[in-house]
Amino acid sequence: MATTYDAMPKHHEATQSEKLVITASSLGTVFEWYDFYLYGLLATIISAQFFSGVNETTGFIFALAAFAAGFAVRPFGALVFGRIGDLVGRKNTFLVTMGLMGLSTFVVGLLPSYASIGVAAPILLVVMRLVQGLALGGEYGGAATYVAEHAPNNKRGLYTSFIQTTATLGLFAALLVVIGTRTVMGEEAFKDWGWRIPFLVSIVLLAVSMWIRMQLAESPVFQKMKDEGTTSKAPLTEAFGQWKNAKWVVVALLGAVAGQAVVWYTGQFYALFFLEKMLLVDGATANIMIAIALAIGTPFFIFFGWLSDKIGRKWIIMAGCALAVLTYFPTFHALSNAANPAMAKASVAAPVSVTVNENDCSLQFDPIGRNKFDSKSCDIAKSYLAKNAISYSVVDAPAGTVATVKIGEKVITAPDPAKLTGDAKGAAIKAFGGDVIGTLQAAGYPVKDNPAAAKDEKAPKKILFADPAQINKPAVIAILTYLVLLVTMVYGPIAALLVELFPTRIRYTSMSLPYHIGNGWFGGFLPTTAFAMVAATGDIYYGLWYPIVVAGLTLVAGILFLPETFKRNIDD
Repeated sequence: MATTYDAMPKHHEATQSEKLVITASSLGTVFEWYDFYLYGLLATIISAQFFSGVNETTGFIFALAAFAAGFAVRPFGALVFGRIGDLVGRKNTFLVTMGLMGLSTFVVGLLPSYASIGVAAPILLVVMRLVQGLALGGEYGGAATYVAEHAPNNKRGLYTSFIQTTATLGLFAALLVVIGTRTVMGEEAFKDWGWRIPFLVSIVLLAVSMWIRMQLAESPVFQKMKDEGTTSKAPLTEAFGQWKNAKWVVVALLGAVAGQAVVWYTGQFYALFFLEKMLLVDGATANIMIAIALAIGTPFFIFFGWLSDKIGRKWIIMAGCALAVLTYFPTFHALSNAANPAMAKASVAAPVSVTVNENDCSLQFDPIGRNKFDSKSCDIAKSYLAKNAISYSVVDAPAGTVATVKIGEKVITAPDPAKLTGDAKGAAIKAFGGDVIGTLQAAGYPVKDNPAAAKDEKAPKKILFADPAQINKPAVIAILTYLVLLVTMVYGPIAALLVELFPTRIRYTSMSLPYHIGNGWFGGFLPTTAFAMVAATGDIYYGLWYPIVVAGLTLVAGILFLPETFKRNIDD
């Protein structure tokens, strides 16, 4: 049974040199997160650059899938680098993960596009994302362990909360660079080639980060254990091959990290994708509002880390999960009303429905990447609505029914490809799109001329958008800040909790795996999964069921099985 620090002499307060070491460790981690999250911020542009050979909806899902690929391998990075960290030390492991992350990010900025080298472009992109994921899999556990082992017992939540800010600060730094580059270059140049600059700048951050990491000393707890010859000889076997430890890995994953992960990625990434893809807010405006919300919310990582030293870690995390389960649907509805009020109002006054037999329809996601969704009337109707981010319901009809789209009281019949061929088919589909967009505009949906139509005759002449003049920016920022506050509740205390669950000799390995399965798989796949759920159903809010269900499961598992750890001594 773990000892508690109340029954033991407390550590001295951290010295100035220890605080500098912790700060240096945190700064290095900020830069590593900057590298990792650039891709997420630029997913829409990367979709056009690297997945231009597929239809638009599939291309964006593929771009998100490549984003998620970096998360998919994080648990494997946790195993590889966690083992190294428990065998040879925390500091040297830091240097390896930092080098891999920085170099792979720099290379992304140099990759040729799909237009230049075809399918090799997305393959190379995914390879770089995999390298990044492996590196990040070894980073977090080491940083959290390193800081916790320097911290005094009664301030472990406070000290490790600075590591918890690094993911958000890295995202914030990436946002600032992206916003600054976009502003200086202009949107067209940025989309064409300027998006590469934030990736290329990372080589400078790599040099700074490596210098910072070189200044660090080894963790005193690990160094003492190494000097005494008590380090683990087989960290993986000891961590996962013995049920007395493996059971806490399972509890940590299901009772804490899975819920934390989906709340984190909903609040800081899915919210951004939702603004851009579902509510049609332009990328620069969405980035700025997210950046402001992050700036307001970030200090609360420190607050909840500090509070967890006073009242415990478990119930703060459980409260964050409970609030997410209870409030996500009303929160995202409020976000719609604030960010695109014209569309929100029109969708109530003139709701859109598709009348069709669902068995006649294809899933609006093409794993081959070549389906134009133009071989069935149902697909034509659904594909058009999906591309324009129009939320719709489905009205069932007998098999073989030609699909119709109802907007308010007006019904538009989709083309029947079985009766059309060649140019006539293309003209009918284009005319159908014109009828739908015209009807949407007449019903109050916000529509503007499409700038792309001047260069591409195949592009639609009009598109839906979020009118910048109508965006209630203070309300959007307040809603985004609330979502960030939920993130700080679940994320601020979790590093200390994970460190306290496991013994020193296998701590790096043991805590890294559940953290990266949770954040790499449950969290990292959230944007892809949720967006695919929306594309499949036509309901822009349907993707929220994913984080709500996972957070709910963590809430139940955490209440039943997760112990309170905040008074444990971690030097054993």
